[in-house]
Amino acid sequence: MLFPLLTLVNFIKLHDHDLQARGLSGYYSQRHTTQSVYREDCTQCFDSIDDPTGLNVCLYCFNGGCCSDRNHAQVHHESTRHPMVLNISRKRKRSKRDEPPQKISKLAIAAETEEDRYDTTTKVRCYECGIDDIDKSSGKLSAVVEGVMKANTFAKQAEVQAWEQEITACEHTLCLEQQPARQIESQSLGHCSMCDLKENLWLCLECGNLGCGRQQYGGVGGNSHGLKHTELTKHAVAVKLGSLTPDGTADIYCYACNEERTDPELAAHLGHWGINIAEREKTEKSLTEMQIEQNLKWEFSMTTEDGKKLKPIFGEGFTGLKNLGNSCYLASILQCLFSTSAFATRYFHPQEGPPAVPNPAVDLETQLRKVADGLLSGRYSYPDSDVIASEDSPYIPHQKGLAPAMLKHLIGRGHEEFSTMRQQDAFELFLHMLKLVTRSQHKSPAEDPVKAFRFVMEQRLQCISCNRVRYRIDEQDNISIPVPVRRKLRVINSDESEEKPKDEFEPVTLKECLDTFTGAEEVELTCPGCDSKAGFTKRSLFKTFPNVLAVNARRFELVNWVPTKLDVPVVVDDEPFNLDSYMSSGQQDGEDLLPEEADTPAATRFTPNAAAVEQLETMGFPRVRSEKALHATGNGDAEAAMNWLFSHMDDPDIDSPLDLGGSSSTGASTSVDPESLEMMAAMGIGARQARKALIETGGDVSRAVDWVFNHPDDQGEMEEETAPTDANVQGPTGEKVMAGSSDLPATFRLRSIVCHKGASIHAGYVTHFYPKCPVP
Repeated sequence: MLFPLLTLVNFIKLHDHDLQARGLSGYYSQRHTTQSVYREDCTQCFDSIDDPTGLNVCLYCFNGGCCSDRNHAQVHHESTRHPMVLNISRKRKRSKRDEPPQKISKLAIAAETEEDRYDTTTKVRCYECGIDDIDKSSGKLSAVVEGVMKANTFAKQAEVQAWEQEITACEHTLCLEQQPARQIESQSLGHCSMCDLKENLWLCLECGNLGCGRQQYGGVGGNSHGLKHTELTKHAVAVKLGSLTPDGTADIYCYACNEERTDPELAAHLGHWGINIAEREKTEKSLTEMQIEQNLKWEFSMTTEDGKKLKPIFGEGFTGLKNLGNSCYLASILQCLFSTSAFATRYFHPQEGPPAVPNPAVDLETQLRKVADGLLSGRYSYPDSDVIASEDSPYIPHQKGLAPAMLKHLIGRGHEEFSTMRQQDAFELFLHMLKLVTRSQHKSPAEDPVKAFRFVMEQRLQCISCNRVRYRIDEQDNISIPVPVRRKLRVINSDESEEKPKDEFEPVTLKECLDTFTGAEEVELTCPGCDSKAGFTKRSLFKTFPNVLAVNARRFELVNWVPTKLDVPVVVDDEPFNLDSYMSSGQQDGEDLLPEEADTPAATRFTPNAAAVEQLETMGFPRVRSEKALHATGNGDAEAAMNWLFSHMDDPDIDSPLDLGGSSSTGASTSVDPESLEMMAAMGIGARQARKALIETGGDVSRAVDWVFNHPDDQGEMEEETAPTDANVQGPTGEKVMAGSSDLPATFRLRSIVCHKGASIHAGYVTHFYPKCPVP
């Protein structure tokens, strides 16, 4: 059949480097292996290759589409006219369990491969010809299929890239001095120079010696002869031969640093020994891939504090998320967000088809709808059918869980922290998610779900000397409340060890935290009315309440100016609680207002607390951020300012100088940096679209580029005035309407908790508790 051969030329040009090793380098040499292959789950839902009908992978753009009742593969074909797909179907080799699985006690690399766990079948289909099973041996088709199956999946590729972002070059790789060049014969690259091992081989880039690596878990052999060579010669840099790829990536280890490193001149350094990297084929897992596999195999206890085994539950709204590797912070926040009616209403549309976009895997709207469908529909909430428990066994198989790898990659793209595979702070991700969702498009009648979180706080300042007052309102989408710390008294016994005992704390209630948060405090400010330096009393109360109140409990304190987490129990009752007493009553009769700031020179209005600025700078915060934080927190102490900084790290204007000129802007600035415009123009982005993207993202070029990709239909039309960003928004009849509601009673009930474990204030295992109560 001649038709597929002519068509496949275009496919091979975009394909994985495995094709190069099979004589197709003429079609491939102009492109690196940056093309993602979506061959595990559908890009528009969580149907996967484990379903009976399998998954169709487009052989032109490598989009993965389901072919079950939703048939997103057919939708993709109709919108792109890409004719040929590879259908991949995988069936788990069933395992029988008579007892619950044992808890993993250590991280280990399992020798079990995908072939050991699954039976996989493939067949090529052509939509144009209506052929369901094209002979894979015809022409170059077998090489294409093999390349798709051997290529890293999108999820694995994204994980590997995230880990590799943390690996850098060192002085030993940058200043590598090699011995006189020589040709290393191919037979000399077959085994270790000190033993007969033929895998896990490391080439010394300084002298060309080949030595085996260290023994690793999972049956990967090694006698550490590469390390022994280093000890004898002091040669520091070696490369793992089995990890070499034609695009120039490989495992490089520096024994002097005892760290994994990169070598910018790897191709030249290998060529010095007669090794052409373009002709190499990867034959072994890289260290990065093995690290990911270790992390994914880590299991946490599924028992309660009293030792009772947790029972799995199933049904609509009860679908779990897989661990993608240090991703529990992401899973917890997604579960919390989509348990609210605002996010469920906005993104869960079971009766509608997916958005018509050219690349659904990198479209935020599509991925949020995909997660909403996965979590809320109940379609994927059933016991793992691949595990069979005996009739007499009490074991109930858990869910397989969903892997939101595409969404994780999308929301982390361009972000210094969330783009990595490290554990992150759940609250910081929550704030980041709200910003991304607000910046995305919400075509009528759809509304921004973040509106449900927004409310207005009113701050009241009263001069201690003249008693005049000033009110200020600020729109927020969360509150960060301090947690009172009361250490328990300990009785010291003489037989106790000299090791410092761990502090224990008395439990506090949520009401105590809110009372502290809304309580009056004194701040050092100069009164613009009477010029007194006696200071002010400051108190913040709710002007309006949100539908969903997000509360961040700050359970840490400064120890030698280092933030240290405290294990203070915060008691949150699951009964409804009323917040009416925290409602601001506004200006009262007989209160005299202070003069407006515009009438007072800026220099006399705010003088940063010098001692607090010095403390913050000692902790590593820039002066601009320190002054801004002190101004936002009433110029009190360094701890309050530090807490503010932790909550506003992602603000686009966090490094902009504090503007106290009295100008009141009702919207975002419409001026953009010409250099940033020029940079985006060089990327092929139109001037109007680039300008709007920069305005929407606070002038950040990388985020502006992401904004353009997420808004392909927005050509940059700007309203005459930008939407207001203060607490007042435009109502349907033109009046100013505050975010939130001032209606009373303001009664709330616990919906979900993200519990932060571990000693770090930024990271630690987080878990999601899901009380069964009405969705707000």
